[in-house]
Parts: sequence; C-alpha cells; structure tokens
Amino acid sequence: MTTQQILAFCVIAGMMAVFIWDRFRYDVVACCALVVAVALGVVPVDHAFSGFSDDIVIIVGSALVVSAGVARSGIVDTVIKRMFPHLTSMRAQLALLMISVALLSAFIKNIGALAIMMPVAFQFARRAGVSPSRYLMPMAFSALLGGLMTQIGTSPNIVVSRLRAEMTGTPFSMFDFTPVGGVLALVGLTFLLFFYWLVPERRKQTGSIEEAVEISNYASEATVTGQSAVMGKPLGELLKLGDGEVVATAVLRGPTRMSPFPDLILREDDSVVLEGRSAVLDRVISGGKLKLSGKALKDGSRAQQDLISIEAVISRHSVLAGLSAGELALSYTRGVNLLAVSRRGERLRERLRDLVLQEGDVIVLQGGRKTLPIVLQDLALLPLAQQEVLLGTQRQALIPIGILALAMLATALGYAPVAVAFFAAALGMAIFGAVPLNDLYKAVDGPILVMLGALIPVSDSLRTSGGSELIAHWLGEIAHNLPPYGALGLIMLAAMAVTPFLNNAATVLVMGPIAASFAATLNFRPEAFLMAVAIGAGSDFLTPVGHQCNTLVMGPGGYRFSDYPRLGLPLSILILVVSVPTLMVFWPVN
Repeated sequence: MTTQQILAFCVIAGMMAVFIWDRFRYDVVACCALVVAVALGVVPVDHAFSGFSDDIVIIVGSALVVSAGVARSGIVDTVIKRMFPHLTSMRAQLALLMISVALLSAFIKNIGALAIMMPVAFQFARRAGVSPSRYLMPMAFSALLGGLMTQIGTSPNIVVSRLRAEMTGTPFSMFDFTPVGGVLALVGLTFLLFFYWLVPERRKQTGSIEEAVEISNYASEATVTGQSAVMGKPLGELLKLGDGEVVATAVLRGPTRMSPFPDLILREDDSVVLEGRSAVLDRVISGGKLKLSGKALKDGSRAQQDLISIEAVISRHSVLAGLSAGELALSYTRGVNLLAVSRRGERLRERLRDLVLQEGDVIVLQGGRKTLPIVLQDLALLPLAQQEVLLGTQRQALIPIGILALAMLATALGYAPVAVAFFAAALGMAIFGAVPLNDLYKAVDGPILVMLGALIPVSDSLRTSGGSELIAHWLGEIAHNLPPYGALGLIMLAAMAVTPFLNNAATVLVMGPIAASFAATLNFRPEAFLMAVAIGAGSDFLTPVGHQCNTLVMGPGGYRFSDYPRLGLPLSILILVVSVPTLMVFWPVN
C-alpha cells in the first residue's frame, strides 16, 4: 500500500467511526473529513469544492422542493380520504398506504413521499383505534422500496448513475432501474403486508411542543358559494370530508339560524359554523370549496401575495379583549382576517363577526408574512407556537402535479437531463406559488446537500489513490472461486452492511468505485455490480439512523432501536435473495 492509499483509508475509516459514534451532525463530520483530506494531500486543493458543483447536489435539492410543493397542495390527502369509506380492514388500509408511498417514492424524494402520506396514516389509526406504529414502519420501508424503481427515486440511484457515466460514458436512464426495482418493490410490499405484525405495537412516549399546544376546538365560519362542491347537497356530505373530526354548530341562512342536521340541504350564501382542529377544518373548507370569513386582502390595488396564517393568544393587555370582530373591523384597520377562534371549555356557535373576544382566546389570523408580526405586537397578541397553519393559506392543487409530470416526461423522453428537469421543476414551484418564496429554502435539506458536496471529493480519493482497486483485489481474492451470483451477492451484502452507519448516498460514493473495480478484476460487466450497490445502499431496514425515512417515523411511532431489525432483518435477507437472480436476468454480468 502506498502512503496516499493509507491516508485515504484512514480519513474514510475515521469519518465512518465518527458517523457511528453519532456525536456530531453528519454534515459537520463530512466537512471535517474534507478539510482533513485536503490538509493531508489526499484531495487536491483545486478539487476540494468540486462536489458542490456536482449534478447530484442540484437533483437532491430540487427534488426536495418539488416534494414540498406536492405535499403542500393537499391533493394526495384529498384523493386518499375519498377512498377511505371503501376500506374496512386495517390490512386494506395498510396496503393502500404502502402502495401509495411506494409509487410516490418512485418519482419524488422518498422522505417527501412518506411525509405526504403520514397524516393519512394518523387518520386511519385514529379511526381504527390502533397505534400509528402499525402503519408507520411498513410505510417507511415501502418508501425505500419504491425509491429503487427509478433513477430519481432515491439518492443511491442518482449517484450510481453518475458513476456509470464516469466509467462507461453512458449513465443509467430514468427507467433502467424499473425492472429490478419493480420486482423488489412487489416482493417487499407483499412481505410487509403479511408480516407487519413482527413490529410490536408501540405508543408514542414523548410529545412535541406543537402537539402540546394543539387546539382541538377551533370555531370557524365558512360560506357556501356558487362554485362550492357541496351547494345543493346535505350538510352531512360536507362533514364527511372531516372523517368525523369536524362538527357543525350552526347554519346561518340570512337572519335565520338553522339547526345543523346532517340532512339539511346547503344553499348559496349559507354560512356554516364549523368546529375542529385547524388542519381538519382546512381540509373540510378547501375540499368543499367554501369561502372563509373575511375579505380579500389587498396590497394597494392588487391582491396581497404571500399570505400566511398564525395562531395567537389574546393577552391581558390586548385591545381585542371585550370587543367583537365586527367592531374591530380588522380587515380594514389592520389588513388581517380573523379566521377561527378557540375558547377553552366552550363550544362557540356565534358568527365570528358577532363573537365578543375574551382574554385567553386562541385565534387564527391571516395576513401578509411581513405585516402579521407587526400586527401581533401592536395588538398585544402572543404567538402560540412556531408551526405552519394551513387554514386560509394560498395553495395550488393541480399545478404541482402538472409541474412534476412535465419534469418526469422531459427526462423519460430524453429532452432534458434529470438535473436540469428537476431544477426547472423546482423553479416552477416557486414561480407559480406552489411553494412560497419564504418557504423555498426551508424545503431544501441543507445538511444533506452540504454532506454530499463534501463527501464527493473525499470518497473519490479512494479511486484517485488506487485504494478502490486494492479493495477490489482483496474482495476478488475472497470471491475468485465464487460463481457470478456469489460475487454479486458479496458486493450487495457489503453495501447493506455499510449503509446503516453511513448515509446511503455516501455508501454508494464509497462502494461504487470498489464494485466497478471488483467487476473488472473478475472480468465481469460493471452494470449489475453498480446496481447491486445501489440496492444495498437503498435497502437500509435495520436501524433508525441509516435513512431519514426510518428516523422520521421513530418518534411518532414510539419505536425502539431494536424494533427495526425485527421487521427489517428478514426483509433485508429477502431482498438479497431476490435481487441477485433478478439482476443477473436483466443485467447479465458476462
């Protein structure tokens, strides 16, 4: 071994050890590894920041913005909710959730797909009276399986495609991953559907600040318009959109107050006073196409853009206490709308404009992002929590889906590379307001992008120093008597063993060149071995820290570290057994 190879091995081994120690965040560890590699001469100074200009950084960041736009639209949640009455068993609900997550994960970032569907899982669990833990881990694993089906489904596929382009001059195309990934997804989902019970039923042990202050009895007023989906239909049709979590306390028809019976036929200009959590109220009002109370807010002569909604508490010194919304005329005097009110221990039935506000009431105000903080200060209102309130916010429904479809079509037909198509899609989300400009950079996972940019030159040091060829030689000596399927299985097993301790994209960056050199040592074609690395890196079912999807469900599901291998170990073995012959069929090694 040369000095450069020894140093490269030491830097990467030290980095992996710190990753396993889990004392520092992974982006900090990656940046420290880059600095050390440059200081030791393992990475040339003029290549230190080459990773930040790599296509993979653009693709991952853009995919996160696109995922945020699709999630914010609420269209997926609406479609699933309409199908809920037809699902009577938990297994049918779980099948729908897993299939939906897997299909979404094939086309958007898998953690984004999981985040889109998690609220639906909570709805199912609440209605079925079971713990969300029954749904969440199978959904997380389904997201990983779905990501294996396309080039942009998961970071390992993107990275391994870049590696193939460097080695052969031709990258993997969008759907080169589909034959093998589709088989694995089908087998994996079938296994999860029948063996989800391997995970013990858990209850969430700790709550978040947002849950601690979540208000369950907001009262809001909405009006039926000529464009409303429920005009001419019974009130019960509107309440169905809330899955039993919203009640109507009054229906106001002109000066007449009507009893909110489910069979009451709604007419144009009827005002309905609804009570429930803000998120469910938003689903009912947007799904029924009702108009919230308040007026259209304007900035000069134009409709005001970048509207948000904030929860706030009326303090002892607030000028709102003792006055009604009608007397205050907030829309005209302050440029904000009062959307909902919650009063502890009391069910509100009055129109919002007639309700006399009291100290301690929690209200939802709608206004411009820049003006609302000033209004809160002037009116002595206390922001309840730093969380997003969707009630009354501006959102698009079909535009995000259309943008995503255009990006996918452009890449599938070869009109644009993946990086360009998804960068354009992310830009489209911003231009058309699917993701507000102020939220755009919140959607981008900065730490993962920094980690990728820092790790690309560090991992490439194995190749430039000849270390990857050396490891391939060692593996070749181990597998020189193995048949092709044994050599392929060895590489995939090595990737599976590494990925619980490294980010999956980092695993491919480290293992990809080794796999290619390993294949060359044995005189095999590299494609199957690169695919094996991507599958191994993308199939992290053993720990809660190896992939963000697993981490995302750990808290809400109340899972323990030991719960993951209970379901994940047999699934990993199944994926390994099925992957090897499937790869040899679609990507022959000779």
